[in-house]
Amino acid sequence: MSRNAKQEKPSKKRKKQRDNPTTDTTEQQESKKRERKRQRRSNDESAMLQKRPLSFDHKYILAPMVGASELPFRLLCRKYGAQAAYTPMMSASQFATSSEYREQQFSTLSCDRPLVCHVSANDPEEFAAAARQARKLGADAIDLNLGCPQRTAFLGHFGSYLLDKKDRELIQNIIRTGVHKSKIPVCVKIRLLDTYQETKELVQQLHDAGASLIAIHARYRATWERKGPGARDGPAMLDQIAKLQNELPHVRIIANGNVITYDDVKQNLELTNADGIMSAEGLLDNPALFLGRYGSRDQRDKKVKVVDANVGDVDEKNPSNSSNNDNKTRKQKIAERKVQEKVTKWEKKMKDVQALEERAKKGGKMSKKQEIKLKDAPACRRRLKSWKEKLEKQRRNGAADANAIKPVTMTLGELYDAADDRIGLAKEYLALVRKYPAIMRTVIFHTRRICKSELTQYQLMEECLACKTVDEVDAILTKIKGYQQDPPSFQYDKEKAKREKDALARKKFEEGKRKRFEERMMRKAKREGKELDFYLKQGASVPTQATIDKLRTMDKKDQVQLWKNMDHSQHCLGFHLNSCTRGRSCAFLHMELNDGNGANGANNFEEADAVA
Repeated sequence: MSRNAKQEKPSKKRKKQRDNPTTDTTEQQESKKRERKRQRRSNDESAMLQKRPLSFDHKYILAPMVGASELPFRLLCRKYGAQAAYTPMMSASQFATSSEYREQQFSTLSCDRPLVCHVSANDPEEFAAAARQARKLGADAIDLNLGCPQRTAFLGHFGSYLLDKKDRELIQNIIRTGVHKSKIPVCVKIRLLDTYQETKELVQQLHDAGASLIAIHARYRATWERKGPGARDGPAMLDQIAKLQNELPHVRIIANGNVITYDDVKQNLELTNADGIMSAEGLLDNPALFLGRYGSRDQRDKKVKVVDANVGDVDEKNPSNSSNNDNKTRKQKIAERKVQEKVTKWEKKMKDVQALEERAKKGGKMSKKQEIKLKDAPACRRRLKSWKEKLEKQRRNGAADANAIKPVTMTLGELYDAADDRIGLAKEYLALVRKYPAIMRTVIFHTRRICKSELTQYQLMEECLACKTVDEVDAILTKIKGYQQDPPSFQYDKEKAKREKDALARKKFEEGKRKRFEERMMRKAKREGKELDFYLKQGASVPTQATIDKLRTMDKKDQVQLWKNMDHSQHCLGFHLNSCTRGRSCAFLHMELNDGNGANGANNFEEADAVA
């Protein structure tokens, strides 16, 4: 047989296919790849049509309220039935970057769970950074505010002013970035858009972007001038939430609106079929609104476990001050010791590196091994920092576990009796404020809301509003208690009633200054054929900390001139220099400072805008 006639030797690939008939050809492999892609796509689509997992209870929720959903009030509401709670609205930019801001604005305890950190944001990376900080501080989720209608939200471009079509991609990016760059669920709070179809499209887009929970305030979004269908008057349109829940069963929806009593809670849940109910106004008037979830009034002997932060004397903010600090488990102590060993090891390495850095500065000679060690200095610092953070977290968690406020057992009769005593309820709140301080304006606000009828009946509202300390507020509540126990001791004062009526009228007039100014500016713009907010944009630029620091070195005349020149004339100079005494009657804007990167903070608390 000639050489050319020799049978061609089979290739290794063909031989393998002949010996193993199950081996795929290239075409078969490509076909399998396409099938796997189709399967992944199908799985992704299937996941989008399912509710995202959420690890905490969220059926009965305390809504976020600027200056009103602070730690003491959250703890009071939790005792009487609230499962989850939101923090007041904070600026994501400042929360992410300023430890001082976090310390001032965010406080919690191990029993303050589940907790959702509520922020305003218009930048994806800032939101993700805030989410990471929230997780470090123990929050269970982070929430993006898309419902705030205030003028400060308009100026800072956040809240409901991100709901226009032009910003739809931005808010989806904010949510996606928050989900991908932090290990914490992302929630969103919105209002209804102008049409049902627009709202439905928005809800679906938020879910597709990664939102685990969407709370819907069932009123149309408001504009900063408080005009149009978004005004807070009138009932919430819960029928739209019911329709959304029916047509988008894969989206976790929380209903917000039309809740005053626990019967309202039950009716709203039945009507909407929502995954949960959120309340703000209802809980402000009655922190025990959700008490009915434990059982009815006729089940007086039923025992339930509740978290009462007023029981015991635990200092969770400074666990080392507590006598329970030695109560860590053996497992916790061993884990902490191992991490401490790592910290010691890297501290020793860092000490060697610092010695080499000093030698390098002086021009000293080093071996090749020492040069390599010097190059690794940044990595060494990162590792040391990481282990120190881990040790601090372990100590904090271990101490919190040892010092955690334990649930107490109470009967429903005891809880209902306590909830019916509004003065006692307010005193419970004050006791919490003594342990976990809140600003006096917030303390007075809650006291006024919880005891409004009693303060009015006994003509003590004016005195309550004038209180400067918690003890003064407590004294007024004690006086009411005395009147209740001895009715003849109270004498109605007609002259005082007239003075209070006149004072209230003056207060309303003073607080309406800003609104009247805005109305005048809008009328002027309309007459001149300009955009309604044309004049309201003049002087609306938010000042920076650098500007305020500079102003503090100047005399008053130069301060005012610079303030106008820098386009801040609509802002209250006294507020930023800590000298404004007019409070809510001030006609100028009270806003947090610009962070220097163009991101504006949220506005300061105003009672009229307590609910976002």
